[in-house]
Formats: sequence, C-alpha cells, structure tokens
Amino acid sequence: MKIFIKFDFNAVCRKVLEEKLIKHNINYRILGFGEVDVLGKIDASVFKALTEELKEYGIDIIENQKSVLVQKIKDAIIEMIHSPELVNVKSSVYLAEKLSHSYGYLSNLFSDVTYTSIENYIILQKIEYAKQLIVSSDLSLTEIAFQLNYSSVAHLSTQFKNVTGITPSAFQRIITKRREIATKK
Repeated sequence: MKIFIKFDFNAVCRKVLEEKLIKHNINYRILGFGEVDVLGKIDASVFKALTEELKEYGIDIIENQKSVLVQKIKDAIIEMIHSPELVNVKSSVYLAEKLSHSYGYLSNLFSDVTYTSIENYIILQKIEYAKQLIVSSDLSLTEIAFQLNYSSVAHLSTQFKNVTGITPSAFQRIITKRREIATKK
C-alpha cells in the first residue's frame, strides 16, 4: 500500500529543533525561520551533541557569517515564494529591504558562496513549489502560474521543462498515473 504525504517543511524543522533544544535543556527563543536566540551559554559538549543530532535530520548549525547571510537569503526567497501577499513584490527590493543590504551586495555574496545566481535559485524554488502544488492541490496550471507570478502558463512550462526536463502537464500525468496504480494495489 502506498500513502501520499503532504507536509510543511518549516513546521517539521521547527518541531525537531524545539525537541532537541529541550532535550539538552537549552533555553531559547525562536526568532524566525532558521534563527534561534540561545539564552545563556551552551557547554561545548552539549553544542557538539546538538549539532550531531540535528545533522541526522539534515539541519546544520551555521557559524560562518557569510553562510548565515546566504541562508537568510534562501529563507527569504522561500518565504517570498510561499506567501501569496508577496507574489507581486520585486525580489531584489524585497531581499534588500528584508536583509538590510543592497541587492548588489547580496547578489554577489550569494553567487560567491553558492556558485549560482539569486535569480536561478528563485527559479529552482518556484519550480519545486509548482511541483508541490501539482502533487498536493487541485489547482490548474493556470492557477499555479498565477500564484507563482508567472506571466503565462507557457512561461511556467518553459522554466519547468528547463529545470526538470519535462513539462508540468507531463509531470501531472505521471503523478495521476502513479496514483491510479497505487490505488489498484
């Protein structure tokens, strides 16, 4: 039997993080996605254990300031893509205002650390979100294109195919076929 799961990545990460911090008796305050204010000192052995336990879930503690800012850029992009009220906001303006740095600085830093541009990262995240919406919602491709601020379904389809190698329509057919096969078993 197959089951299909829909999950909120942010909620899962937050829950794991809270459980591990509580387990190690660390006083904390979650400031936002990917940012925790530790209230007090952490013993080196506790910090090492926490780091290792979080790593098992694919969660890394970032200590380098450039990497911290790059992670904040990534988090802001994901927040922007997943927030309907931010759909028409220009990404360069949003990132500059949210992170209090010029977009040029953020763009150069991001490229230096990740070897890709912010624009490419945005496209990748939009396509990942489009795939999630195709799998977990009943939205049409037109509605998905609108929700992700594409000018047309054709624009979404072009970027989707460039990233995944198939069109969103083909992706939908594959998902539908898999569900049909799974329900017959």
